[in-house]
Amino acid sequence: MAAPRAYWKGTLKLSLVSCPVALYPASTAVEKTRFHMINRETGNRLKQQMVDAETGDIVEGDQKGRGYEVSKGKYVEIEKDELEAVQIESNHTIDIDSFVPEGEIDKRYLDHPYYIRPDGKAGADAFAVIRDAMKDQDRVALARIVLTNREHVIAIEPLDKGLLGTTLRYPYELRDAGDYFDDIKSPKVTKDMIELAGHILDSKAAHFDPTKFKDEYETALKALVRRKAAGKPIKATEREEKPSNVVSLMDALKQSLKGGGSAGRSRSTARRQTTPRRAAKKAHRSTARRRKAG
Repeated sequence: MAAPRAYWKGTLKLSLVSCPVALYPASTAVEKTRFHMINRETGNRLKQQMVDAETGDIVEGDQKGRGYEVSKGKYVEIEKDELEAVQIESNHTIDIDSFVPEGEIDKRYLDHPYYIRPDGKAGADAFAVIRDAMKDQDRVALARIVLTNREHVIAIEPLDKGLLGTTLRYPYELRDAGDYFDDIKSPKVTKDMIELAGHILDSKAAHFDPTKFKDEYETALKALVRRKAAGKPIKATEREEKPSNVVSLMDALKQSLKGGGSAGRSRSTARRQTTPRRAAKKAHRSTARRRKAG
C-alpha cells in the first residue's frame, strides 16, 4: 500500500525545540455515496461553467480572477502574487503558543482533525520529546498554522505514537447561543419526573463505541443504486403512521421506563414464579423422608 500524500509539511516548534512534521487529514468522505448531474436524455455527465453574471458570457480559465466586493457590484481584484506576498511565520511553522487543560476547550470550536507525524528521521527525537512531555502534563497545545491560504488555531494532543491536531473555529465563526436559547421557557417539573428520567438514562447507560455507529441512510442509498443498476424495480416503503394520541409527560416517562427495564423485570418475575415450585418440591421431599422413617 502506497504511503498517503501529506496535506501539509512544515516545522513543529516548541520554544527552541523544533522538528519537521507532516499533516494528514484524519477524516475522509471517500466512502460516501455521491451523485453526479447528468443529461437525462443522453445519460452524459454535465459539467459546470463559470458565466458572467451581467453579460451571460462563458468565462474561460485564463479570465478568472479573485475579487473582494467593496460596495454593491464593485470589486477590487486581488492577484495571486499579491496573496502570496502576505507571508506570516505560520505559513510553514506550527508554533506552539500555550498549553491548556483539554476540558477547557469548548466543543463548538472543534473543526477538522489531522494526524501529525515526524517528516523523516531527523526530527524523530524532538517529536517524541514534545509528544511525551504533553502526555505527562495531560494538556493540549494551542498553535497557529496556515492551511489553504488561511491561518487557523490548531489544538494538538498526543494520539498513539503521533499527535492529533484539530483546527479550531474563531469566535466570529460561532453563532451566539443566546439567540436560540434565551426565549426557552423554564417550566416547573416535579422531582418525580426528573428521577424517572434519570432511571431511563441509567437503563441506557453505555460506553462510547464508534464501531457501533451505523449510517442507515448510506446503506439504503447503496442498496438503491445496486437495485437500479440491476434493473430491479424501486418501491417506496410505506411509512408507519405514528399514533397521534397525546399522553401526559408523566405517563410517557413511566411507559419509557417500562420499555427500558423490561428485561430486568422479566428476570425478577421469573424468580418470583419459580419460588412456589421450589417450595412444592421441598415439601414433597420432606414428606417422602417422613414416610421412609415411619
